[in-house]
Amino acid sequence: MNLVNDADKKVLLIDDEKDITDLIEDVLLKEGFKNIRKAHCGLDGITICKNEKPDVIVLDIMLPDIDGIEVCKRIRQFSYCPILFLSAKNSDIDKIVGLSMGGDDYVTKPFSPREIAFRIKAQLRRQQYASIKEVSDSKNEVIKLGSITIDRVHSQVYREDVEVKLTAKEYQLLLYLAENSNKIVNKERLCEVVWGEDYMGYDNTISVHIRHLREKLEENPSKPGIIVTVIGLGYKLVKGNE
Repeated sequence: MNLVNDADKKVLLIDDEKDITDLIEDVLLKEGFKNIRKAHCGLDGITICKNEKPDVIVLDIMLPDIDGIEVCKRIRQFSYCPILFLSAKNSDIDKIVGLSMGGDDYVTKPFSPREIAFRIKAQLRRQQYASIKEVSDSKNEVIKLGSITIDRVHSQVYREDVEVKLTAKEYQLLLYLAENSNKIVNKERLCEVVWGEDYMGYDNTISVHIRHLREKLEENPSKPGIIVTVIGLGYKLVKGNE
């Protein structure tokens, strides 16, 4: 199994503080990255993302034109590449908002530039491992769950043959539940598989992502019939009739 070299990956840094983008760029270059673009406002970042299709984005929340949350929302309309938020805010609420809007990771300032580099590498590894797993598991290239179809090769989800736009984390969460359909999956396991983190502090984050999945997939999100809660134990995806 040959993983793509970091030098082949495009990294987009969006932060209004030039010193910060230069510092992160210097560290990334030392870690083997060669293709790095920088933007110092949100609108420029969105334009670069559309034109150059980066593999991962580092995005500051506080920007001079539009905030990073809005930038993330707009990027998620056309790209599902990993987004790592930078913020001076470190409350759980701020982290939950960032992650629930489509972010994949959240780092508070002040930070270690090397930590940013390794978090970027971690996101790229997860992305590639997931891609390798999807392509190699030919028996389950398509998973059908009643009215829901998951195309694992192209990472696409359909409801009644209409494509449903999911964030990267929503897709990973749905896929893992689908691979374990009709089984109860606890939150600790979901956190480990989807976020690669310990469960501590992720309860609300998981709940928010589950709610968003229900809003996109369920006939009646307030009375879910596909992704059901098993009180005190976790969640179960009900496979239903094929």
